[in-house]
Amino acid sequence: MQDLKSLQKQLEKFVSERDWEQFHSLKNLSMSLSIEAAELMEHFQWVDTDDCDPEELDEDKYDEIREEIADILIYSLMFSNEMGIDPLSAIEEKIEKNEKKYPIQKSKGSAKKYTEFKEEQ
Repeated sequence: MQDLKSLQKQLEKFVSERDWEQFHSLKNLSMSLSIEAAELMEHFQWVDTDDCDPEELDEDKYDEIREEIADILIYSLMFSNEMGIDPLSAIEEKIEKNEKKYPIQKSKGSAKKYTEFKEEQ
């Protein structure tokens, strides 16, 4: 298993060998990321929530979903690289921020957005 930095280097090499840097503007990478996320959603469009059990998916469908996840992560890493963002530290910081925005006592078992929490009196 590779670490994140190694994956980013591998992606850079892959892109460089094909002279694709010219196409990888932040705009294009962000759009590609959104497109891949939409392709993941397409697998669940018009499917009941109860029918989304990973253990119930046939092997082909599972593999297609797995590839969409890979595409999403690839574009996320490439975008992060272009922006000079360390994705792991960004995730850690976001988790810390969300822990403050969504304290357990107010958010446990609730789907409310943090702006909907009423101040305790």
